Amino acid sequence: MDLTEQLLQLLFSGLTLGGIYSLIALALVTTFNITGVLNMAQGEFLALGALLAASLCAAGAPLPVAFVISVAAIALLGGLLERSVIHPARHAPGLILIIITIGLSISLRGLALLVWGTEPASLPAFSGGGPLFVKGAAISPQSLWILSLVAVAVVGLSAFFELTYIGKAVRACVINRTGARLVGINPAAMSFLAFAGSGALGAAAGIFIAPITLATYDMGFLLGVKGCVAAIIGGMNSVGGAVLGGLILGVLEAYGAGLVSSGLKDALSLMVLLAVLLWRPEGLLSAVTGRKV
Repeated sequence: MDLTEQLLQLLFSGLTLGGIYSLIALALVTTFNITGVLNMAQGEFLALGALLAASLCAAGAPLPVAFVISVAAIALLGGLLERSVIHPARHAPGLILIIITIGLSISLRGLALLVWGTEPASLPAFSGGGPLFVKGAAISPQSLWILSLVAVAVVGLSAFFELTYIGKAVRACVINRTGARLVGINPAAMSFLAFAGSGALGAAAGIFIAPITLATYDMGFLLGVKGCVAAIIGGMNSVGGAVLGGLILGVLEAYGAGLVSSGLKDALSLMVLLAVLLWRPEGLLSAVTGRKV
């Protein structure tokens, strides 16, 4: 493989990684903009969705059925966690809420360990056939599925916030909570919807990436951290920024690991985060805003 092919191959790998980070960042940004809470348990939604789908497929369920059931179940779990844990503490300082979500992350990871153990579970690829080749570099069909999900999520979230009544109600809650209540919008319901939606998106992301990475009980921790870094890089109130941050981080990691050292991959996330915070702390595309509802 010559240098051009190697660089193109690393680009494809980076885009796949970036797509994964972007999906997590999208869920984090959406939840943060509606509730003001940075949900550090988002990675566990991803892991639980992948593990549940793998178990259903192993039990004989078709992949589309396993996908729908898993996404619905994790969406319900996200809503229940918001009602039982986040909502009662909604008036607590932001740092306390972050600590609460970290506790949720640890608890969900422990639950996954008890239920599924340490053995990785697999899911079949969404489409058959070998990799696609572009100028000598290969890209797997599953990577294209991941990038397609990113595109669908971006378009769907943008349309939701801009074109639907519920989306506009969500934005009203963020801008002025008291004013939203005066016109009949329930901020508590919007908060429930945000966590349920983030659970659904996290589960979908986990199912899409499981054919590449396999599903394990602890897969969500590091991916959740990387998704958080991507969200901060792009800007915590920007859907487009979440995608941009994820793709930048994924491509930089791929080139850093491929051209310099594989040990640089995880450290690079912290380096990029520090650089962005020093140079443009509000993120690449927007300023950090958001209010708890």
